[in-house]
Amino acid sequence: MGERRSFQDKQYAFAAHIRDPEHAIAPEGIEDRRMAIYRELFFNNLNNLLGTFFPVVRKICSNEQWRHAIREFMKVHRAKTPYFLELPEEFLAFLQNEYRELDDVYPFLTELAHYEYAELALRVSSDENDTAEVDPQGDLLSAAPVKSVLAWAFAYHYPVHQISTDYVPQEAAEQPSYLALYRRDDDKVRFLELNAVTAALLDAVEKNAAGVNGETLLRELAERIHYPDVDALVTHGADALEEMRQLQILTGTRNAD
Repeated sequence: MGERRSFQDKQYAFAAHIRDPEHAIAPEGIEDRRMAIYRELFFNNLNNLLGTFFPVVRKICSNEQWRHAIREFMKVHRAKTPYFLELPEEFLAFLQNEYRELDDVYPFLTELAHYEYAELALRVSSDENDTAEVDPQGDLLSAAPVKSVLAWAFAYHYPVHQISTDYVPQEAAEQPSYLALYRRDDDKVRFLELNAVTAALLDAVEKNAAGVNGETLLRELAERIHYPDVDALVTHGADALEEMRQLQILTGTRNAD
């Protein structure tokens, strides 16, 4: 029992030193040359992997800023999953809840990281559309539009889809950026920029538990947002629904209840 605890203690000391070599002493009996190999291996692997998962965040940050964030991630974050593909979600949670040191420099950072994470998560999602009762060519006004489970809509204070090394905003936009991320049959992830009305329409389609038809959804939306010309909104909304179907954000229609 004592030998097992001694081995576990050495494992804990080893892991603590890998995470925070400046403050955690390496376990006894391992020469520093060997420990240096492990220190560099763990840090560099994490550094490269997360840089691949969050390419725009990585490009915007200086080397010093990025390496400091990776080191702090290793030191303070306690991951809830060991799975490789869930590592980006852990890093996003770290940026959102534990590491706010870059907020003043890059106030958009957590939103940008969320956007990049969502792209990756959608790309590897195992969700599939149930098309058994869906008519891909159904009338979007007389039947109930159906949203793809591989289409995710988000609202951001910053135009995250435009941020790059050449465009680094310091203040939130006057109007939110509404984006629909979607994965097509070719497995490529794309986005559609929405306005406030089309974003509300897509949200209404997703929450249409009652299964009402598209025209009813549009007329209810017009009433909710006090749109002055209801018939015009129905016409424009029909065009928006058709565009989303062509992009595979919508899969088709079901018979309205």
